[in-house]
Amino acid sequence: MKGAKSITSRAHPLWLAFTLHRLSGLGLAIFLPAHFWVLAMALTDPARLDGFLRMSDTSLVKLAEFGLVFLLAIHMFGGLRLMALEWLPWTPPQKTLAAGATALSFLIACLFFMKAI
Repeated sequence: MKGAKSITSRAHPLWLAFTLHRLSGLGLAIFLPAHFWVLAMALTDPARLDGFLRMSDTSLVKLAEFGLVFLLAIHMFGGLRLMALEWLPWTPPQKTLAAGATALSFLIACLFFMKAI
């Protein structure tokens, strides 16, 4: 391509945004079967679900929930950034969108965490 700058460094912010988006998707894919397993406990073994819910009130689980909300938010905003780059007629500054998506995701996760504790 003439006039287009190629991204050759893996330390480039857009490479890091791509990697974070892929890793957040992988983390969510790993979480989903565990989530369905806990939901199935509500139907099959309510007493076991109650024990699980008591355990989920610990600080470690709340910290893990913060991580999960962050993964969900970073994946969502990263996907929105990619759709904007694909479908909008203008070419926005990609680094700014990537940084904005990460910052907004972290803000949402922190607000969730502060409400949880």
